[in-house]
Amino acid sequence: MTDPQKSSKTMNIMLWIAQVLLAAFFIMGAVMKFMPIEKISAKMPWTGQVPALVVRILGVIDLLGALGLIFPLLLHIKPKLTPWAAIGIILMMICAIVFHVSRGEESVIGVNLFCIVLAGFVAWGRFGKIRSK
Repeated sequence: MTDPQKSSKTMNIMLWIAQVLLAAFFIMGAVMKFMPIEKISAKMPWTGQVPALVVRILGVIDLLGALGLIFPLLLHIKPKLTPWAAIGIILMMICAIVFHVSRGEESVIGVNLFCIVLAGFVAWGRFGKIRSK
């Protein structure tokens, strides 16, 4: 038989790993979006083809998503916001997929799909923890 407390602890660790990975990814994305447009457009061509303000706003959204994944739960201040941040990331990644597909950039949506899976896991796990309390 499995110990429910041990499996709950394991699940919590797996959720934290997913949250930290996602947050790190989105923080890196936010930092990139605040670099000079000429520099980042070499890696992400779309950034040179939309207004710079759009790129910066997306950087702020990335940063807020990353912070929302970590700080509410870590600081025990409104921890119910963490799964909602994950839902927000899922919605943002769906928008990114639509954007990339509309531009014929289907080859880059793998990262978006991976983020959807991780964020879905976080939302499912953290909403489950909220319901079990």
